[in-house]
Amino acid sequence: MHQKTKDIQNHFEGFLKTPSLWTGKAVYNLKQFQIDQKSISLNKEIDGSLRLGKYIERFVSYQLDQNEQLEIISENIQIQQDKITLGELDCILLKAEQPIHLEIIYKFYLYDATVGTDEIAHFIGPNRKDSLQSKLEKLQKKQLPLLYSKECQNYLKTIGLNANDIEQEVYFKAQLFVPFTNKNIQLKQLNSACIVGFYIHMEALQQFKKCSFYIPHKKDWLTLPHPQVAWQSLRSFTKDCNKIRQRNFSPMCWIKHKNGCIEKFFLVWW
Repeated sequence: MHQKTKDIQNHFEGFLKTPSLWTGKAVYNLKQFQIDQKSISLNKEIDGSLRLGKYIERFVSYQLDQNEQLEIISENIQIQQDKITLGELDCILLKAEQPIHLEIIYKFYLYDATVGTDEIAHFIGPNRKDSLQSKLEKLQKKQLPLLYSKECQNYLKTIGLNANDIEQEVYFKAQLFVPFTNKNIQLKQLNSACIVGFYIHMEALQQFKKCSFYIPHKKDWLTLPHPQVAWQSLRSFTKDCNKIRQRNFSPMCWIKHKNGCIEKFFLVWW
């Protein structure tokens, strides 16, 4: 198998094995989309140059298309007003004859108890530029209400649908990371199975002198860690991370312990 094809298949498998962030309507009354997460071989060309969000949307499209109980009606629907884009509907599909407007989200969040006062608010982006709370509020107040806009009604007429007959669901997957100093955080609203690693500061790396490290590319953040990569020593790894740190960017990394165990972690600059 060509390496690029193998990488994309690994990304797809990692995507499939990422759990949904919650079940039912446990968070903000947003209904999680349910689909069989069985392993599927990706037999389709995926543009590797797409940004991560659009790249994952292609994975979801393929996954939906492989399910005989689902029918995709339309995808990536631009809703415009006087040639100005108001927003986009990710997907409209049929499930058991029920039309569903589906929004697709895949995120990486770190647990910081100093932010906010509840479990949702504690999860922020690796660079502190976004948060789970802000994403949920955007879904609730902007992205989902777009379906009921006048401009969207005009579009829905062209495919023979009415907004009042469409259910709205989210396909929200996430990888969560907890502080290295407090790995035993118990989640109440969110799915604990989404916790896949930890985060740590540069100053704390010296305790891992005997470990090996790897810095995956952004799309490889999806991949389940495996040993067949170019591992670095702590010294080499730290040198590369210092360059990244200067850009105020928190890279995802892999660490291989002496016993062969491999973990994902974020090295944070803040």
